[in-house]
Amino acid sequence: MTEQFKDCLPSQASLAAIYNVSRTTIKHAVDYLLDIGVLKAEKHRLIIIRKPSDKDKKSYIRIAKNSDNNFLVFESYLQSAVQKKQINPRDIFTELELAKTAQVDIQTVRAYLTQFSRFHLVEKLGRGQWKLLEFTRHYADKLFELREMLECHALKCFIDLPENDIRWVEMKYLYEEHKLLNKDIVSRYTDFGVLDHKFHSLLLSAADNPFINDFIELISMIFHFHYQWDNKNLQTRNILAVSEHLAILGPILAKDYVAATQALKRHLQTANKTLMAGISNL
Repeated sequence: MTEQFKDCLPSQASLAAIYNVSRTTIKHAVDYLLDIGVLKAEKHRLIIIRKPSDKDKKSYIRIAKNSDNNFLVFESYLQSAVQKKQINPRDIFTELELAKTAQVDIQTVRAYLTQFSRFHLVEKLGRGQWKLLEFTRHYADKLFELREMLECHALKCFIDLPENDIRWVEMKYLYEEHKLLNKDIVSRYTDFGVLDHKFHSLLLSAADNPFINDFIELISMIFHFHYQWDNKNLQTRNILAVSEHLAILGPILAKDYVAATQALKRHLQTANKTLMAGISNL
């Protein structure tokens, strides 16, 4: 991790966006590097003391895979179950049922649902029981209102980043990845979801705000995983979305805030219309 940085590391949210991993993984990595003396915490910054050796890197890889695996397995299962309508709004289920079906431990299920409940999409009923709440048009409208405000703010923060910030390099890579995908989008349209998540996470990371960081998780579940709507028009939506992303990425890299903001707002309006259409079909 430290190879790309000279003196100190960006925030953990920024690192998660740069490397396209969860913040839990980044936290484990940072804690480990602090323990072995690669990093030092100083005045709310992480200072790089030395370059990690091959032995350090190998030993951490084992730690990271073991610590994050169950959480990611359950997250993937829940997203799939909601998409396929195996779990529907107003359904009541138990931690034990979910743990058995997803093949993870109950503690993982409880931790994930407790974390997700703050978005008011699941409700704890007690005695290990939970309820999936309805995703209403009013909720979606308020979510979009917040999303537009935060992403436009993050866009301004991104354009104001210093030229040597590693995220400029990552944004350039994303731009090239989008152009490659756009050439074969008809056959590769299902690959867009990964780029979508990477782009919005990277953009939001520039705000360097822990409250905005939490919002990234909500975006992932609601928008990027198409919560509660079917995917029959996914190809058409993704073809349009790739072109909209390119219309944002170009001005960002040119540091044209006005053009980038206009393109971002158009893209978010499209996403909101898709979300509202999906809710209407429930």
